Amino acid sequence: MTTEVLDELEQLKLAATISGVEVSGFVLPDSRHLLVGNMRFHYLDWGAAGRRSVLFLHGGGLNAHTWDLVCLSLRDDYHCLALDLRGHGDSEWSPQGDYAIASHVRDVEGFADQLALKDFVLVGMSLGAVTAAGYAARHSDKLAALVIVDAGPDVQTSGAQKIRDFVVDTATLDSIDQFVEKAVSFNPRRDPRLLRRSLMYNLRATPDGKWMRKNDTRHMGLRTIENMIEDTRRQWKVLAAISCPTLVVRGANSDVFRNEDAAKLAQAVPDGRWVTVENAGHTVQGDNPAGLLAALREFFAEAGIEAQD
Repeated sequence: MTTEVLDELEQLKLAATISGVEVSGFVLPDSRHLLVGNMRFHYLDWGAAGRRSVLFLHGGGLNAHTWDLVCLSLRDDYHCLALDLRGHGDSEWSPQGDYAIASHVRDVEGFADQLALKDFVLVGMSLGAVTAAGYAARHSDKLAALVIVDAGPDVQTSGAQKIRDFVVDTATLDSIDQFVEKAVSFNPRRDPRLLRRSLMYNLRATPDGKWMRKNDTRHMGLRTIENMIEDTRRQWKVLAAISCPTLVVRGANSDVFRNEDAAKLAQAVPDGRWVTVENAGHTVQGDNPAGLLAALREFFAEAGIEAQD
């Protein structure tokens, strides 16, 4: 086992301890790539093939590793997969700068088809939530359940603007320490050690010695937050077509998604319900992964989602 792998495992153990996430053992996921259309996509495979699959989609500016602790805890019972969306993580950037929600949905369609996923659970947060809802509206017959985390038709513009500004303002910085400092200022509830670990998966060194985000921020500087939200809201018009059991999750301290927004969304889905995860803001899986895991397990049990097919 290499020094790099050992270090990653130690960081994962520390993250689980800090977050209070219980796991039966510590392993790292397999890092895989595949082509969807003409674009290369990266994803993490946490093993346990043959069990019911759970596919996780991250939010804008994040990457597949945001789900590490959730996947690590669930992997004893489920085959967990986490995809880097186009323009994020180690997936390819769109040559045309095409980051429309409809394009993300088509990517997930191609990904799910190539892996022959069926009767699986789809979990999405923020951008991933909108994408997941778009997929579910077209393919509820392929899903055992849908989980929407801290996003909906009535997202709060001020909260979304803060996230967009933070991502754009931290596109490139002089050092990792500077990234950590700004990330802690943006989200004081998160332990700096956890932020440093997550940032290591979300940054790459530049030839001039600086560090830049892996996600493509070029298009964000060309679009107002109102344009971005409008593109998002158009996708929610298909909610009535989602027939699978659906859980809407809200972070109790989120300034993007309110209780009334979560309740309204859950009511718009034929088989919807909603919960609040305490001690969490918009990025629920990072702020309180243990709380999110408890909500997921309760939902899985209520919806009769067996761990294995």
